[in-house]
Amino acid sequence: MVDLEQLSSKARSFRGLHTGPGMLVMANAWDAASARRFEAAGFPAIATTSGGVAAALGRADHEAAPVEEMLAAAQRIIRSVALPVTVDFEAGYRLPPAEIARRLIHIGAVGLNLEDTDHYGTLGLVPAETQAERLAAVKAGAQALGIDLFLNARVDVFIRREGDLDTQLAEGLQRARLYREAGADCIYPISLSDPTAIRALVEAAQVVNVTVRRGGPISVTAAAEAGARRVTYATSIFRETISLVDRIAAEIRAEVTDAPLMHSV
Repeated sequence: MVDLEQLSSKARSFRGLHTGPGMLVMANAWDAASARRFEAAGFPAIATTSGGVAAALGRADHEAAPVEEMLAAAQRIIRSVALPVTVDFEAGYRLPPAEIARRLIHIGAVGLNLEDTDHYGTLGLVPAETQAERLAAVKAGAQALGIDLFLNARVDVFIRREGDLDTQLAEGLQRARLYREAGADCIYPISLSDPTAIRALVEAAQVVNVTVRRGGPISVTAAAEAGARRVTYATSIFRETISLVDRIAAEIRAEVTDAPLMHSV
């Protein structure tokens, strides 16, 4: 059973990490082991990655994994560390807004990502006004339970790459303003790496989460210089880890194949 008073205090602390003096940088965990390593490394909070969590469960990303499995995995991560944990909840798995809030509070999350892709219709974007209403209802549902969940509203315009950057930015700015007015605490323009566009979103929404990856098109320093208040790594750390596992497996396989007294596996 979650101690709501303790969770409320942890949620307030997490919110404070977005106000400076530095930028909040979070590595994205996919299981308890990775979360513990990030905690040991000194990160102040943990974000989950839906892609990594789903893959670790043997499922595909984009809500192909059952919500119960994703929630159970997130709960294991939360219980494994003392840090605040915010959960990548994709588009909400078709749950009503109040149920989203209740379920995340029940597992001890301090916040969530909620994206505006429609995974069950045309795979387009949810209309901006509809998404804004949903975000507002999630916030209201959480507050009714006594927890002010930190809501990171993901704007999927830039990951879809429809039209040129100016077209994407115009749509992104409209959504950012609507989502902030609806009560979103942070705007998450996933895959946006152009510093000028990031600055425009910061001017419109103040608190912006930028995705980076090691060796990627935008660095942590550049994101901070563009005004971002928060940086996350999405699935990139998980993918790097799996790539390392692939290399280790290939080396072992080569050694086994070359050994005359060992069965090939």
